[in-house]
Amino acid sequence: MKLQVLPWLILFLPLAAAGLITLFTLRNQKLSAGLSIGAVVAGFVLSVLFLAVNPLSPARELGLNWLSIGEFQVEFGLRLDPLSLLMMLVVTGVAGVIHIYSWGYMRGDGGLSRYFACLSLFTFSMLGIVLANNFLQLFIFWELVGVSSYLLIGFWYEKPAAADAGKKAFITNRLGDFGFILGILTVWAALGSLNFGVLAEKLGANPQALGTATTLAGLLIFCGAMGKSAQFPLHVWLPDAMEGPTPVSALIHAATMVAAGVYMLCRVFFLLNADALEVIAWIGGFTALISALMAIQQNDIKRILAYSTLSQL
Repeated sequence: MKLQVLPWLILFLPLAAAGLITLFTLRNQKLSAGLSIGAVVAGFVLSVLFLAVNPLSPARELGLNWLSIGEFQVEFGLRLDPLSLLMMLVVTGVAGVIHIYSWGYMRGDGGLSRYFACLSLFTFSMLGIVLANNFLQLFIFWELVGVSSYLLIGFWYEKPAAADAGKKAFITNRLGDFGFILGILTVWAALGSLNFGVLAEKLGANPQALGTATTLAGLLIFCGAMGKSAQFPLHVWLPDAMEGPTPVSALIHAATMVAAGVYMLCRVFFLLNADALEVIAWIGGFTALISALMAIQQNDIKRILAYSTLSQL
């Protein structure tokens, strides 16, 4: 097998599991759980194999032409560099452990197959964010994470608190994503590309290529990270997200969903100037302070963990 095939397999195995469960195995809970767990564990094993055979090296891309409008072209591609490869290993590893734990925790729940289908979709979406090589592709997977987190947080939708928590998370994240898409459009209008490698080269050659929009573009993109990583004032959804099953809370908090905002800022760090970074630092510091103070006043262990996560992002 060619090594280039492995990243594609790692990405699409969870999606294949979600599709098979939805179409064929909803009535067979054991088979659904086996498909979901097997896909993610296989992804982790392949990630380890890929890193073992192909150690961390300079960035390279795998892709194909996805969309062409005149001279504007968008690839569906994978960016393989030390940052994405390490995060691929983290996502598949953490998701694999949570999938395995979910089998015991959720056993006996009538919606087990639906749960594993949503969990697989979530894992696929997170891997898509990690491996995306351009802004458009990243944004699509970004929204898929939002949809799958809504389905998982509101999994026990017959409970009003869980249904409300799912809607709250979905709406709050969309507020941040509105700024995110405006930031992406600002970058595209100024630089004519959405590919991370091309953008980094253009800004490396001319740091003022974005002109007066440099700070604005950075802060608009940061709005997306504020939503996903629950930074003030878009932090309100995360404590209520604990209304979902405990493994879902672990998946959201443990180096996956809320870390997506941190990963995204690392990926687009070349776009952030000193002014934008100063604003980000102030918001992050203020969020850390108020969430730590909120955690002190909580009695519920899950909400304490939620605010603790906020204070450490």
